[in-house]
Amino acid sequence: MWGKLDAKHKAIYFLGFAGPAMLFFIMVVLVPLVYGVYLTFTDWNGISLDMNFIGLENYKQVFHDAVFWRSLGLTIVYSAVAVVTTNLVAFGLAYLLTSKIKGQNLLRAGFFTPNLIGGIILGYIWQFLFSRVLVNLYDYIGLEIFRRSWLSSTGLAFAALVIVTTWQYSGYMMLIYISGFVGIPQDMIEAARIDGAKEGTITRKIRLPLMMPSVVICLFLSITRTFKVYDLNLSLTEGGPYGTTKMASMHIFSKAFEEYRYGIGQAEALIFFVVIAAIALTQTYIGKKREVEM
Repeated sequence: MWGKLDAKHKAIYFLGFAGPAMLFFIMVVLVPLVYGVYLTFTDWNGISLDMNFIGLENYKQVFHDAVFWRSLGLTIVYSAVAVVTTNLVAFGLAYLLTSKIKGQNLLRAGFFTPNLIGGIILGYIWQFLFSRVLVNLYDYIGLEIFRRSWLSSTGLAFAALVIVTTWQYSGYMMLIYISGFVGIPQDMIEAARIDGAKEGTITRKIRLPLMMPSVVICLFLSITRTFKVYDLNLSLTEGGPYGTTKMASMHIFSKAFEEYRYGIGQAEALIFFVVIAAIALTQTYIGKKREVEM
């Protein structure tokens, strides 16, 4: 039927079905993006009606803002560690929950539940655990690591962020890995076992190559999510102690809405967006290339 329609009717049908989605995409994504880029060339403070065009002055200030680049570097390190831990835990959980253990459906729901909790609430819950619960373990087991709250130590506060991020996102990534495990032909696994291959060899030589689409998706999602972390950073550590866990998103928010330097904050946000896009697209390209090679 579609082939019998002329160009005019095809255009009408296309706009009827895809038009609303395209309109919302343009109004919610493209227009704010273009307007945001324009604001990077102004001195707007986010409140007043005065807005003067100042050219590249905001970008010059950004490149001399050592605090921003330090927060961006910290974000890259945090994302690298959290992506690795999240995907390792998610892959391990998916492997266990596709091994026909008892109660696997209940366990899947349990591991996925943290992903349903908002980052603000999740941060306050874990803040209570680190500050009020874990410190009491020192009285019972005497480990020095529990002598004081992790959130009061620079290195341990960073580790706390990684632990909570892994706990939050691993359940979601687990479901994607489970779909990858389920899609593997079992006759290949059985044939490898008959030939004497061990589980480690089967996972490395058969499961991982066949699961590369799931791996690429999980890496992409975890990279983009960890880079944009704000709510968890705010509620768990508030960037402390002494700003040592202040990620790029929190720094940009502070610059734009607390210091009222919206133009500079928008310029930092644009640079941050370019960095995230470059890393995520590079990872996707490499992953897709490995899919073809395998």
